[in-house]
Amino acid sequence: MDSRTNLPNNFKYALRTSLPVLFGFMFLGIGYGLYMHNLGFSFLFPTLMAATIYGGSVEFFIANMLLQQFNPVSVLLLTAVLGFRQFFYGVSMLTKYPLQGWRKWVLIYGLADETFVLNYYVKVPQGYDETAVHVWITILNYFYWVTGACLGGLLGSALGMEIKGLDFIMTALFICLAVDQVRKEKSHLSSLSGMVITLVSLVLIGQRYFLVVTLLLLVAEFAVKYWHEQQKEEQR
Repeated sequence: MDSRTNLPNNFKYALRTSLPVLFGFMFLGIGYGLYMHNLGFSFLFPTLMAATIYGGSVEFFIANMLLQQFNPVSVLLLTAVLGFRQFFYGVSMLTKYPLQGWRKWVLIYGLADETFVLNYYVKVPQGYDETAVHVWITILNYFYWVTGACLGGLLGSALGMEIKGLDFIMTALFICLAVDQVRKEKSHLSSLSGMVITLVSLVLIGQRYFLVVTLLLLVAEFAVKYWHEQQKEEQR
């Protein structure tokens, strides 16, 4: 049987592979939908934002910016900085993703953090179409996030009341992710430098603009580190 026509098996394998993301995205998506409800938005806002922006951290930031004075430059800059890591994801996937066809655009649009990890490290067995598995993983992860955001917004509307404590959800999310990442690191240099850069920027720049400056410096640090590692690999 041609693996490219083995649609049910490709889908089932992608579904099994993406199950951990299902639980994570549903939980976070529902939290995001409830958070948007607390800010005064109907379920349509988190649903449409999840479907079009499809960037968890960016969506939380945009949610707060919707309540402030319209500043497109700040939104554009912050979105570009927060999503700059996607550039490196794309470079890493050049040898794994097709260079043409409609599937390429699906894979590019849906290249979230979790999708990158799954598609980059998954070992697709023989008898499956690797590209089809990647596409299904990408579509499923996208579906999980949008569905979770929609359910959270609907749940908030159904409850009809403000849920206390949800304004802390983004802070708690980043603390958990940061702690988990530090525990898995072989070297804590990046984490320590991030803390130092953040504190120095806050002291020197002030609370209003320190976040943008910090993100730009961290992106520059990551770019230099990535380039240095690529140079070392080429010399081997």
